[in-house]
Amino acid sequence: MFDPKKLLDDLLGSQVPGTSGTVRDKAGQAVQMAKDNPLAAGALAAMLLGTGAGRQVTGAAVKLGGLAAIGGLAYKAYQNYKAGNAPEQAPTAGEPELLPPPKDTAFHPSQAPQGEDEFTLTLVRAMISAAKADGHVDDEERQKIAGKLSLAGIGTDAEKFLMAELESPLDLDTLVAGARTDAQKLELYTASRLTIDPDTRAERGYLDLLAGRLGLPDALVDHVEATVSAAKVPAAKGGTSTNPRW
Repeated sequence: MFDPKKLLDDLLGSQVPGTSGTVRDKAGQAVQMAKDNPLAAGALAAMLLGTGAGRQVTGAAVKLGGLAAIGGLAYKAYQNYKAGNAPEQAPTAGEPELLPPPKDTAFHPSQAPQGEDEFTLTLVRAMISAAKADGHVDDEERQKIAGKLSLAGIGTDAEKFLMAELESPLDLDTLVAGARTDAQKLELYTASRLTIDPDTRAERGYLDLLAGRLGLPDALVDHVEATVSAAKVPAAKGGTSTNPRW
């Protein structure tokens, strides 16, 4: 069995233990992707699913690790919402500060009633569902993704899990049911929004539908939008496309 938390780190571009780079870096070296067509957002998610939209998660989130980063962003958005603050704007210089959620809050991974690993898998499923929102992952695309997974070095079990999720039809009922607390509902939405920058009607529509099914107030969703947007920076440009379809 694979480590769900490591897979989530890989999807968000966090550092892989024992290496000097991310899974995206390693796979990019193998297929010369980093040089010929740098991808925009996320590590594995962008490389495999073509979800880059010109922005990538900042180093602050990457350093925390996927689970802590998602929890930290959701907690920050919730705190701003409860305080009645206006949605924050991206900083004019430098990276925004991002801290892990406090241990005594429902946003901390240790507070997950179903256990960290199970909830982490729910977040991974949420990210994959969001990445498929524009409908481009057809049979041909899945074959190409399968080939790139073998280059990513994530392990056979993780490969099988990701491919099974890619091939499965959207099951919003099961996905939403995987979030058992209000904090987890917000984290699930935050993970989905981190995966994509909603530049198409399909992506925006999916996020709106998800927020509605999770019962998130519009004002809280606005705070997540602002918090996630502030945690992303323009990606380095290169090649001819930031949203490739292989």
